[in-house]
Amino acid sequence: MKKVEPYKRYTLAVTLLFAQFAKTIDDIGEMYTKRVAIAENKAEKSLNDLKERREKQTDALISTLRDTVVAFQSEGSTEHRLKALEKMIGGNRGQLVLENCENHLAYTGNNYFSFIWKHLKSNRSELIKMLESLELKSTTQNKGLEQAISFLLENKNKKSEWIPITQLNKKGDNKDDWESIPLVDLSWVPEGWWRWISPHRRRSIYPKNINRRHFEACVFYQIRNELKSGDICIEGSEKYADYRKQLVSWEEYQENLHTFCEQAGLPTNSIAFKDQVYKQLEKTAQRVNSSFPNNKAVTIRNGEPFITKMKKKKTSPLLKAIRKRIEEKMAPINVLDLLADTEYWLNWTRFFGPISGHDAKIDNPSERYITATFCYGCNLGPTQTARSLGNMDRKHISWINERHVTEENIQKAIEWIINAYNKFNLPKYWGTGTSASADGTKWDLYEQNLLSENHIRYGGYGGIGYYHVSDTYIALFSHFIPCGVWEGVYILDILMKNQSDIQPDTLHSDTQGQNAPIFGLAYLLGIKLMPRIRNWKDLKFLRPSEHSTYQHIDELFSSSIDWKLIEDHYEDMLRVVMSIKAGRIHPSTILNKLSTYSKRNKLYQAFRELGCAIRTLFLLNYLSDEDLRSTIQAATNKSESFNGFTKWLSFGGDGVIAENNREKQKKTIKYNHLVANCLIFYNVFQLTHILHEYMQEGNQLDEDALSELSPYLTFHVNRFGKYRLDSDRCPPDLKFDIPVSPSQLETVS
Repeated sequence: MKKVEPYKRYTLAVTLLFAQFAKTIDDIGEMYTKRVAIAENKAEKSLNDLKERREKQTDALISTLRDTVVAFQSEGSTEHRLKALEKMIGGNRGQLVLENCENHLAYTGNNYFSFIWKHLKSNRSELIKMLESLELKSTTQNKGLEQAISFLLENKNKKSEWIPITQLNKKGDNKDDWESIPLVDLSWVPEGWWRWISPHRRRSIYPKNINRRHFEACVFYQIRNELKSGDICIEGSEKYADYRKQLVSWEEYQENLHTFCEQAGLPTNSIAFKDQVYKQLEKTAQRVNSSFPNNKAVTIRNGEPFITKMKKKKTSPLLKAIRKRIEEKMAPINVLDLLADTEYWLNWTRFFGPISGHDAKIDNPSERYITATFCYGCNLGPTQTARSLGNMDRKHISWINERHVTEENIQKAIEWIINAYNKFNLPKYWGTGTSASADGTKWDLYEQNLLSENHIRYGGYGGIGYYHVSDTYIALFSHFIPCGVWEGVYILDILMKNQSDIQPDTLHSDTQGQNAPIFGLAYLLGIKLMPRIRNWKDLKFLRPSEHSTYQHIDELFSSSIDWKLIEDHYEDMLRVVMSIKAGRIHPSTILNKLSTYSKRNKLYQAFRELGCAIRTLFLLNYLSDEDLRSTIQAATNKSESFNGFTKWLSFGGDGVIAENNREKQKKTIKYNHLVANCLIFYNVFQLTHILHEYMQEGNQLDEDALSELSPYLTFHVNRFGKYRLDSDRCPPDLKFDIPVSPSQLETVS
């Protein structure tokens, strides 16, 4: 920095401070949302525990209800029946039954909100400090929650259970003429919270007092939700900033509209767009309906579609002999050697070098970069790597990682390998490169860091490695994301972050890779989203219009699409898509906001409605096309295989990423991705030569057999290196009576 001119030095310093400040604000916001999320999960568990404990009480209430109905319907005079009812629910017993009913109704609809305070109170002071240090602003016209935050902070030192939220003001000259003025707007309070905050059940009655504890818990809870949906932003943050400010201006939108729509194949006006989607959906529905009687694989029972299991594809009779030859001819190799071989062929370490540009050059740079890649890509760590290799110090390995390698440079090396891989002929039998599948797998982390979360599906603390894998088996891009995030939020980021020659326009995923807004945004971006959805039959099929009926598949459909909502916000949606294409905002940034329900965010509602229409279109095609179902199954299987393949290569450190810094964690995933792609490249190189030799010997080889092969081979790889037994080694003589204390030494003397 001293060598740089003053103005440039000061600019760099200010930029660094600004970036670090934004990162700190992001960290505070993330800590806040995580603490509230943890409390919510615990509250839900507390409700389930309560329901189990109250099972006997519920049975008693049902029994009382049955006896009451029986008494009411019994024969005899009205007086006789009233006496029977009086005996069962009269006096104090009736009051007790009523209280038990009220308690039961309080928790109907999975209402666990009353338990949130219990699990938040230990974090109350920290949460209040966070709210005091963050500048929260509403991104909509509704400022009620902003007002509630100010009210909460003003009353943070109060200890009473109920606090007043009205103020008496004198109305006129008459000393008895006073009016009650509300101090805080409660219109934002969710319905499930109202019964815990207000003494009045009806929302039309503005309460004079509110329950302080539940009010605070409700404010903490709602802030978390609105940060996720984008209805509230944090000034100075990047992750929680107002995403609307990152969009192209309306002037830029109008200037580039026609060019963009022409390139994207989209109409420039909302009515034409609505007609385009409507006709696609209606035409597809009619086609599926007319072909349904001939579709033997699908039946509809009680309004639910059922698909018979697909028949297993017949394998080529030549495959067994080919695999046997591969096992015989595939040369054994260790990880360092395969990294060195791919570096010799491709020179992928050329992308690594001094980050500052001023560091002195190092000796044998390729060797050192390969060692660092092996160290972090296989999760060995610099200490163990230095012990195993013996030719480099652990500090030097760590220094190379810190000063010569960045996440961006690793991605460039990965793309260089992908482009070279794409020149082989063999991968063309596995896919065209026009589609990719996205899937995540959990990586274990230490519990105490910002990115680590307890994953419900996988169990244990960690983060998610999220990979985009081409249909040719090579991995195109990798993310490292928190467990609590819906994985599909990141599925479209490949559009901006993958600069390789393989550019897919169709994306496959599992259930976590889709929801209605993702379908809507993908359609406008020109991406065909074709996921494998668990419990897909529970999703709603929407009619093109309320008058649309179908002879054979009408049972599948529920309500119709709200085309007016899509028309009204078509320009807003196009503006988002144009901003993504212009590189102003990442798809994950906008989807983070659009994947959380918000009744105030009309853009979310429009994307969701469009997404429901596109998802209905996809589901109809999924029902009618067995080849499509087979393609989706095969694509998602490749992703799952890659997850196992990349984990196999991360054999060090007991499978735990030891870094607590999020940037270093992401870098470790990139290193591992690089090692995996190097092995895939090496395997295809070897397979190509083995198959060529096999064919030249006059052996039969067909395309079906080639398509069944995979580059995820590991049987020939020695992960742990080679050890040599030295038969000439002479250890010291064995002695048992050597003194180990002063008293023993004196005895010997």
